[in-house]
Amino acid sequence: MDRKPQTYANHTRVVPAFHYFIVPLSIVILLASVVHAVLYGGERWLESAILVALSVAVFMGLLFTRTFATTVQDRAIRAEENLRHYVLTGRLLDPRLTMGQIIALRFASDEEYLELCELALQKRLKPKEIKLAIRNWKPDYERV
Repeated sequence: MDRKPQTYANHTRVVPAFHYFIVPLSIVILLASVVHAVLYGGERWLESAILVALSVAVFMGLLFTRTFATTVQDRAIRAEENLRHYVLTGRLLDPRLTMGQIIALRFASDEEYLELCELALQKRLKPKEIKLAIRNWKPDYERV
């Protein structure tokens, strides 16, 4: 599959069906169920309670699904970057690096990786600053 070269400007990934359809739809359903409960909750309290509970469950399910997936990806990235650092230096990553910094560093080429690791620690660079400092972008097309 031909892919567009990845850069800082285009490295974030948006899944339109999720970000622009399912999440907004779940918010609309949640709001509609709350409005229904306010308007009809007295005479139809059980129906209203069930609608609100189901709407909250669906919305929270979406949030947890996203959180669980990115947490697993973060663990994989930490392991990959620890291995990469070990291969390049014979040592694991400095434990003072934050997860955000490690995630940003994965986009750096091997040639600038070690320099950026040190810079991130010394200057306490934020992930965005690390990504902007990368000269030779190493793409990651699998992150969601």
